[in-house]
Amino acid sequence: MKLILASASPRRAEILRDAKIPFEVRQVSVEELPRAGELVEEMVARLARDKAQAAAAQVHEPAIVIGADTAVEADGRILGKPRDAREAREMVSHLSGRMHRVLTGLYLLRVPDGGARSAVESTTVTFAPLTPEEIAAYVATGEPFDKAGGYAVQGRAGRHISRIEGCYFNVVGLPLARLWMLLKALGWDEPAPVGGGTTQNTKGGPQSGTALK
Repeated sequence: MKLILASASPRRAEILRDAKIPFEVRQVSVEELPRAGELVEEMVARLARDKAQAAAAQVHEPAIVIGADTAVEADGRILGKPRDAREAREMVSHLSGRMHRVLTGLYLLRVPDGGARSAVESTTVTFAPLTPEEIAAYVATGEPFDKAGGYAVQGRAGRHISRIEGCYFNVVGLPLARLWMLLKALGWDEPAPVGGGTTQNTKGGPQSGTALK
């Protein structure tokens, strides 16, 4: 039974590849916006389900489809991906010297029988205080622009993360241990190792599993 990642995120692909979990990619288009009155936990759970269902509609063989969505919540405010440098500066300034939560919704859908498992993982992250100059320099690197909350814990922003409580991989974009539990609950059997892992593009050709919240 194949595993299919319903995400174009290079970081999620990298986590799976480094864990030696074989997978293929199906890119889907889902509008990642909160609904009125929707809690962040509800939003990431809904978007993960929508992504998995959209990808499953393209699958015509036994598979488990993995949908995931990550968001940052600080003081009740949901922080998505910054649209420009001004918004990136504002997001990082808001996180500076504070604790915030990173939440990832997971939705696993088994094809063709429709068996499913879901979860929401939450990790608390503390940023050290940053000066305006440090924030401007970080935004100028371009790193914030495809990241929820405007930062990458595995990148330059890691220099300013003073504490993480919970799953590190969740902050990157895919809570690995929780995912593994859900896979086993759906009856996935890990295939025998065959060497280096690869992913496949939507046309079925092999490509290296290159490393978006």
